[in-house]
Amino acid sequence: MVFKEGTFKGEQPEHFEGPHPAWLETAVADALSIAGDIDASDISVTCKGTRIILTGSVGSPEEGARAVEIAASVKDVTEVDSRLSWL
Repeated sequence: MVFKEGTFKGEQPEHFEGPHPAWLETAVADALSIAGDIDASDISVTCKGTRIILTGSVGSPEEGARAVEIAASVKDVTEVDSRLSWL
């Protein structure tokens, strides 16, 4: 399935509530996957509005903190809820 960004001219429609959750989840997951300093293979990304929830496991507390930092740096993310554990 391919999502296309909604287009409109002028003012935003009344029902517009920001980025689509699937786009935001994908953007965060992509950012985590290309980061060279963490192993994001066991991290799941879900989105509630513009709040990102990270679940799964990482190798260390430092990797968990770095994952939160990366997720928070993605455009339109307003909050990151880390539910990560480490081995």
